[in-house]
Amino acid sequence: MTDTGTAPTLVVGLGCQRGCPVSILRALLDQALQAHQIGLHQIKALASIDLKRDEPALVELAEQLSLPLTYFSSAQLTGYEPQLSHHSQIAFERTGCYGVAESAALALAEQLTQTPAKLLITRQKYAQATLALASST
Repeated sequence: MTDTGTAPTLVVGLGCQRGCPVSILRALLDQALQAHQIGLHQIKALASIDLKRDEPALVELAEQLSLPLTYFSSAQLTGYEPQLSHHSQIAFERTGCYGVAESAALALAEQLTQTPAKLLITRQKYAQATLALASST
């Protein structure tokens, strides 16, 4: 295997309310990336909780961006609780984990690289959605 340098693997974790329009997810993504000077081309994948597997906006966003979308169960996400910047009681009541976007981003970054991940962009909330970005090298 060849060394591709130190380019980190960047993944976006997303959470959203039922029926959230894809335009809101895209606006949140564009806003967060712009604020942190990260190019869309640097994002390797998207992640969310398996309860959102049938959420049209998530699927549509992944298709628009030509990125893979991975889902995790709440049991898989609870292990990331100590790393969360925010513990949402509402998220816990609805999903069984305290933060979907951050946990999903961390879980996928670690899964892709088999190394510990860290949050580069902590939970961003916008209208009906949340977003976080994790990095792993």
